[in-house]
Amino acid sequence: MSSSCSGLSRVLVAVATALVSASSPCPQAWGPPGVQYGQPGRSVKLCCPGVTAGDPVSWFRDGEPKLLQGPDSGLGHELVLAQADSTDEGTYICRTLDGALGGTVTLQLGYPPARPVVSCQAADYENFSCTWSPSQISGLPTRYLTSYRCVCDWVWMPTHLDGPLPTRKKTVLGADSQRRSPSTGPWPCPQDPLGAARCVVHGAEFWSQYRINVTEVNPLGASTRLLDVSLQSILRPDPPQGLRVESVPGYPRRLRASWTYPASWPRQPHFLLKFRLQYRPAQHPAWSTVEPAGLEEVITDAVAGLPHAVRVSARDFLDAGTWSTWSAEAWGTPSTGTVPKEIPAWGQLHTQPEVEPQVDSPAPPRPSLQPHPRLLDHRDSVEQVAVLASLGILSFLGLVAGALALGLWSSKPVEDPGGLRQIPPIILSCWCGWMDR
Repeated sequence: MSSSCSGLSRVLVAVATALVSASSPCPQAWGPPGVQYGQPGRSVKLCCPGVTAGDPVSWFRDGEPKLLQGPDSGLGHELVLAQADSTDEGTYICRTLDGALGGTVTLQLGYPPARPVVSCQAADYENFSCTWSPSQISGLPTRYLTSYRCVCDWVWMPTHLDGPLPTRKKTVLGADSQRRSPSTGPWPCPQDPLGAARCVVHGAEFWSQYRINVTEVNPLGASTRLLDVSLQSILRPDPPQGLRVESVPGYPRRLRASWTYPASWPRQPHFLLKFRLQYRPAQHPAWSTVEPAGLEEVITDAVAGLPHAVRVSARDFLDAGTWSTWSAEAWGTPSTGTVPKEIPAWGQLHTQPEVEPQVDSPAPPRPSLQPHPRLLDHRDSVEQVAVLASLGILSFLGLVAGALALGLWSSKPVEDPGGLRQIPPIILSCWCGWMDR
């Protein structure tokens, strides 16, 4: 890995050097033509763009007749400003020995680049993007070179294309194998759109690690930031979409919320999302939070008559990465009407309004999470306990009767002085015990 990193560093240094070298005598690669750059507090050399290198010229400030540097200075076509400061910024004029105009130069002062601040985020398990910002303002035109490579200590390969999940294989790569393998990079990280402080990596491996290289370059130098990332740690889905909040007819304390997956999340059976939902009545500062089991949730403790705000967020089902931001709030108000109850009468169905539940009464059982759940009648718990107790008593009596029959069948008659002949011992013992009482 060190060999690959060193190779990548040499490439970036070479590119940066080529860009910076254009800022040596009479640069034209940065900014508008005729603009040259320097750093405050340092010596700055300006060159006359219209003459051959080494030809003596005279230097003047634009609009000032005072000679700054004559042709006998021995510096040829260059003007040296010791310890330049902001007062030295401006336009300079150079003239040849015959007084002809050699050219004009504008001096702009700034600072070399510092290492940029880089962060990466993945909205799904196939692609990720990185953004950056300068850690200090240079005051000079700045460009960014972006690339990435795979840190292939682990290589995940699908060995069964029709299987449920790819099988991972560990491959320890040495320097030689990394040079031979085209899959480790580096590759350019395309800036989207061009010139934006953002680049996108498409088709990434969810279980692999990547090294992002962002190099800031300006006329005074270059600085590089390396960042190692894995999709598992930077995964953050977009918020769910299509959030709807509806009342449940006949239940003044219920609201039904439903939503869909974010459009950016590819729907695959092994990469699912889980959700959390928050709701609160209007003008109430605190949120209540629940974690639904699917794409729908019925709120059973809403405040009757008040509109409620609802929002939802998403996260990878196996807790990779972090929760998404909250969706936009959706509003809904519980129903104030009654639910019709159908009863048979003379072979026809008539509707009879059901008494509206009291606000302070316990909420009815939570409905199914299936779409459009029906309201079900539940058997009273006391009746269920009575049925179970009856079944237990009947079972016990059956066991006792079976034991008595078996005793009668297997016992022999016995004689005793009291005249109780041919009575099985088990019956005799029970009778004697009863007589003793």
